[in-house]
Amino acid sequence: MPRTDNDAGIRLQGALQVIEIAPPVLLAPLAGITDLPFRRVVAGFGAGLVVSEMVASQEMVQAKPSMRARARAELGLGEARTAVQLAGRDAHWMAEAARMVEANGAQVIDINMGCPAKKVVGGLSGSALMRDPDHALRLIEAVVGAVSVPVTLKTRLGWDDDCLNAAHLAHRAAGAGVQMVTIHGRTRCQFYKGRADWAAIAAVVRACPVPVVANGDIVGPDSARQALAQSGAAGVMVGRGAQGRPWRLAQIAAELWGARAPEVPQGGALVTLVGAHYEAMLSFYGRDLGVKVARKHLGWYIDAARGAPLLRREVLTASDPAQVLRLLPEALSPAPQMEHAA
Repeated sequence: MPRTDNDAGIRLQGALQVIEIAPPVLLAPLAGITDLPFRRVVAGFGAGLVVSEMVASQEMVQAKPSMRARARAELGLGEARTAVQLAGRDAHWMAEAARMVEANGAQVIDINMGCPAKKVVGGLSGSALMRDPDHALRLIEAVVGAVSVPVTLKTRLGWDDDCLNAAHLAHRAAGAGVQMVTIHGRTRCQFYKGRADWAAIAAVVRACPVPVVANGDIVGPDSARQALAQSGAAGVMVGRGAQGRPWRLAQIAAELWGARAPEVPQGGALVTLVGAHYEAMLSFYGRDLGVKVARKHLGWYIDAARGAPLLRREVLTASDPAQVLRLLPEALSPAPQMEHAA
């Protein structure tokens, strides 16, 4: 049975091994953001668990061998402290996808029942499953029964304010063998508007016999502390708070659980980090696509460093990687007016 305590963090029991999520600070799956290069940077600073971008189960299983090989590379299967998140609406394909990623080294499989995107919900996946808990449970049972690694679940408080059924679903999911539940403190119909309701997660904690992780608007140690106090959760999951600050999870772990504090890179160290991340993305995606995909990360890094807007624009419009690398030292230096404002 999984358990949590102040020393061990969250413990997931697989058939062959125990997975310790310690410290219990997790990187959220974010489509188009938490790719393998970014997860590696975050994990390098220290995180209990990083979660892959959501994978459509049927599409992955039915893909051509070359596409499946690419998917395996993108998921970072076999890497330590990594969970693979699957989405779908059909129990057969969910189970097949789970078997496939386990066979290729996945250590934890997370089931997505919280994505609010219209194209996902329109396909009756993601948070749409909260409107049909019986069907959701069949998917959970299929995945748990297909693999020997721990299975976890990520969902929201409910579909809308009239359907707040996260506690009910989490209780049933735990009974079906799910080892941990992450709750984003909003309904599907809220998308990302308003504030996450951490106090509402407390009902899930009370109803669920396995560890619950709080998610939503947790951007640093202070918000993480408040989320834990209001929810009673066993850990926190950070998403947007890590954009441009991949060390943020390690900072939370240090302040709340006594982990070693990260050395936040500044000056030349920051330039080295960002440059290495940029080159890793170029290598991973190829030059042409990598230049485009990396721009959002470069923008977040420059924003976090309080860089000059004009240099930010120049970096994000450059198409030559060599030019980007030349601009980074100045772009990542705080602009004079920004230093004064700070």
